[in-house]
Amino acid sequence: MTVNWRGIYPAATTQFHDDQSLNVPATIEHVEKMLAAGMHGVIMLGSVGENTTLDYAEKLDVLRATVAAVRKRVPVLTGVAETTTRLACRFTENARKLGVDGLMVLPAMIYKADPRETMTHFRAVARATDLPILVYNNPPAYGIDITPMMFAELADEKTLVAIKESSDNVRRITDIKNLCGERYILFSGVDDLVLESVMLGSVGWVSGLVNAFPHETKRLWDFATAGNYAEALKIYRWFTPLLHLDTHVKLVQYIKLAAAECGYGTETTRAPRLEIVGKEREEVLAIIRKAIQTRPV
Repeated sequence: MTVNWRGIYPAATTQFHDDQSLNVPATIEHVEKMLAAGMHGVIMLGSVGENTTLDYAEKLDVLRATVAAVRKRVPVLTGVAETTTRLACRFTENARKLGVDGLMVLPAMIYKADPRETMTHFRAVARATDLPILVYNNPPAYGIDITPMMFAELADEKTLVAIKESSDNVRRITDIKNLCGERYILFSGVDDLVLESVMLGSVGWVSGLVNAFPHETKRLWDFATAGNYAEALKIYRWFTPLLHLDTHVKLVQYIKLAAAECGYGTETTRAPRLEIVGKEREEVLAIIRKAIQTRPV
């Protein structure tokens, strides 16, 4: 199906059994609950989906099951986060054969590429597929920054159609618009900057906390994109302490814990990520439980 590059695309969690083995049915069950809340698409195997902890074959199992379950109701995207450019190109082809509708491509993992190497990586992946690509720019997490000037240079690659802007610098939206015009479709990739991002021109949101609060996420988005900022701000201020959890190095553990508290799946992650314990757990649970108790009607 043609990707409608608008709206909320959950960065879905990957569910595991207690022994950390892959739990595909639970993963799909969670996706279905988010779709029932009105999501516009879904992204499997992103950072929140613990892409880099899955074996290659496990990734394909998740995509195969998701495509079969979603049945073209919304676009299904997959994260592409491999250690080499060659492997990333191979994965895009395998994902295409399984029926995904688009890709969210990250820089090659582990090695910190310079700008020339980074652009070469994205060009290679872009030319290896006819699927549309959402470029994931997250320098705080991955140590590689795709600057507005780099996006301008990459503008001749036709399959690079959208940007998930997660630089933690909301100024980037305006800089990209000023430099590249309407060449790229912009998505907010930082949960606690989404309202600001919408006001500046983002038309999509790759969300993490939607895994725990899908209905509130949808209400916030609907108010914001309708220009009803007064109502959007009420929800945003309630939501922000939760949304801050998306910007921490332990965002996966925090988001899964929040989702489990809300009745969506379990908090089990795959090592080296471990269960949150002690004072840290108490502090995060306090944020989550206060939000549940005070959630908008």
